[in-house]
Parts: sequence; structure tokens; C-alpha cells
Amino acid sequence: MTAPIAPATTSASPAPADPPSTPPAPAGARGPRRGSSRAGRTLHAGPLAYGILIVAVLFSAFPFYWTIVAASRSNADLAKVPPTLLPGPNLIRNFEAVLEEADIGKALLNSLIVSGSITLGTVLCCTLAGFAFAKLRFRGRSALLAITIGTMMIPPQLGVIPLFMLIAELGWVNQLQAVILPGLVSAFGVFFMRQYLVQSLPDELIEAARVDGASTARIFWSIVVPIARPGMAVLGLLTFMAAWNDFFWPVVALTSSEPTVQVALRQLGGGYVHDQSVIMAGTLLGTLPVLLVFGLLGRQIVGGIMQGAVKG
Repeated sequence: MTAPIAPATTSASPAPADPPSTPPAPAGARGPRRGSSRAGRTLHAGPLAYGILIVAVLFSAFPFYWTIVAASRSNADLAKVPPTLLPGPNLIRNFEAVLEEADIGKALLNSLIVSGSITLGTVLCCTLAGFAFAKLRFRGRSALLAITIGTMMIPPQLGVIPLFMLIAELGWVNQLQAVILPGLVSAFGVFFMRQYLVQSLPDELIEAARVDGASTARIFWSIVVPIARPGMAVLGLLTFMAAWNDFFWPVVALTSSEPTVQVALRQLGGGYVHDQSVIMAGTLLGTLPVLLVFGLLGRQIVGGIMQGAVKG
């Protein structure tokens, strides 16, 4: 007598779960607006936006283009009505006249020394002061910050006479340090770096570094400087341009034997009738280093700002 055979059982794989359904939109909710891009897609500007940008670029670039036109023409061509809008053949001749009338080579070197020193000093000192006002706790911090910001409201012309008396007592008249030292720190730079570090430097990083035994100097060089690099680049570019284009204090503290670019340009086109073409040629020579610095650092500055904004 045989035992009954148990029925074979088949192992069935579990059915796949249904994908989660998208919850219904609440009543009254609107769909995405027309023209907005979805995630991962790039926004495209319309013809009106491109037209406005083109007009803005033309208006911004026309003064520099006119400088090139005026520097390559003669004084008689610039006096014509309507004026000529195409470059001429006198650019090299006007450059030679600039070199004869002013020591523009020495002026460019002096401006490079002055602007570079002021930029380095301003970026370093303002970053240190901005870090102290933003993240350090000490007595009188608010009062000192208010005094620093308050100095921005004082016209710089009011301090020219006492500053010149101090420079004369030190024997620095007609020397480059007379222009460099008064510009090593700026109230705007301190306020700018303070605001930047308040937004971009978390307090948790400083507290973690304190727990690990890092000193304030180590925190500044290892944590603050890498985070503040985009802001330092922007401040450095603004400071370099302001120091390069400064005319008022250099013309007071320096003479024609130790000029900066702006002081040397004052010697161009002399005579009963000023030669505007020679003046514009000297202006073009003085503008080229600033354009070179901006061309080399502009993309890095914009990229650093955007990178800091994404990480923040």
C-alpha cells in the first residue's frame, strides 16, 4: 500500500510593487509658468533680453573705442563736425609723442608698485579686521566697527593738509611710500570683508578648530583665507583699479620726477591748444594694464563668487 503523494508546491515570485504614485496637486494650485525651465535644463533668454544686453555692451564699450579712435587721429581730425568714428594711422606717432613729453615708462612702473603694494596691504589687513569684527568676541567690537564705518562719511579732502604735514615731517615728500602707506587699509574693505565672512563662514568650523586646539592665527590661515578667497579677489580688483586711477593724493605728494600714470598724463598735450590726440594716446597706454589685470582675473573672480554662492 503506497503512501499518498503530496501535491507539488510551486514557488511563485512576489509581484513587483507598484511605483509610488504622484500625490495629486492640491486644489487651486497652478502648474509651472510658461517659459520657466525644469530641473537640469538651462534657461534661455528671449530676443528682448539679447537686444537689451547688446545695447548695454555697446554703450559700455563705446568710450574705450572712442579712446582708440582719438589716439589714432590728429587734433584736426578730432575737431571735425561730425567727428570721425574710424581709427586712423597716427597711433604709433602719438605713442612716440607721449614718450617724448612724459616719462610714461617710469610712471607705469611707479603705478604698478604703488597699486600692487596698496592692493596686497588692503586685502590682508581688511581680511584680518573683517574676520575679527565678524567672528571674534571682544570688548568694544560694536563701537570700533561703528567708528570704522563712520570714517567713510568724512570727505578725504579734509585730511589732505594734516596728512601732508605728517609726510613732510617724515621726509617722504616725492617718495612712493607717501602714496602707499595711507592707502594700506580702507574702511570700505573692512566692512566688505566683514559682511562677506558673516555670510560665508559658519561658526561651527571655528568651534571645531578650537576643539582641535588650533590657535586664532592657524584658524585664519587654514580656514578663513580659503573661504574668503572670492571676496578677497573682488576687493583686490576694486582696490587695484582705485589705486591705479587715483590722481588727487599722488599729485599732492609726488612731483614730475617720481610720477604715477595719472600725474604723468597731466604733462601731455601742453601748449596754447591742447593736443587731444596725444592726451588720448597716453590715456590708452594708462588703461591697458588695468584691462590686462581684469582680463586675467575677471573669470576667476566671477567663478569664485559663483562657487562660493553654490557651496554656501
